[in-house]
Amino acid sequence: MKSFKGLIALFAVFFSIVGVAKDVANTPDYITAAIADSKRPSSEIDQDVSRKPESVLKFVGVKPNDHVIDLVPGGGYYTRLFSKIVGSKGVVYSVTPNELLQKFPKAMEAPNAIANSGDYKNVVVLQQPAVPLTVPQPVDVVFTSMNYHDYHNPLFGSPDMAEFNKSVFNALKPGGVFVVLDHAATAGSGLDATNTLHRIDPAAAKKEIMAAGFEFVGESKALNNSNDDHTLSVFDKSLRGNTDRFIYKFRRPKH
Repeated sequence: MKSFKGLIALFAVFFSIVGVAKDVANTPDYITAAIADSKRPSSEIDQDVSRKPESVLKFVGVKPNDHVIDLVPGGGYYTRLFSKIVGSKGVVYSVTPNELLQKFPKAMEAPNAIANSGDYKNVVVLQQPAVPLTVPQPVDVVFTSMNYHDYHNPLFGSPDMAEFNKSVFNALKPGGVFVVLDHAATAGSGLDATNTLHRIDPAAAKKEIMAAGFEFVGESKALNNSNDDHTLSVFDKSLRGNTDRFIYKFRRPKH
């Protein structure tokens, strides 16, 4: 019996390795090249283990020549990656809300440094009110990482979320996608933890976003963490950087 169980375990490991190898083999070259970009800071490369950019970027679906919004870019982790993927014919709009700058006035430093570095010439920095989201032209992708919950909070002026999501909808081309990556709260908790633990119930986010007219495309479980029981703040030292995160993709209908 023990040898049989050992054989099953061996097969499980084998198929897991095969699955990983297949996943890597199916990664587009432009994603591999973006991750390998020599201009990426070592501090961001160190985050790759927990942020799994290969899996996330494949799910998001950004491709060469796309126009992308990196909404609330923080240090620019995804801004740099998107910039290299979309290339010289694409555009990355790095959008920071005015309300965030009132508390964190240095929040524009990283986006401006990236855009002015000469290495990411397709990055356009925008500073604007949290709502409505506006860009010079419709885009293929709107992406936000670990910030959707903050739009419910005083930090971002507690805007009308129906208005916000509709403005995201309007910023997209027909067929364009809105991808939300955020810290998961306990199922059924709704919006209770957005300003305390800085988490949001995935179902609550999904309901809000779909109410704006979006179609739900699917989810990635690449950043799920079953060891996170959703009771701690995302800033807790024992958990920071390794929270249970959901990634949902929504599409503006083509017609």
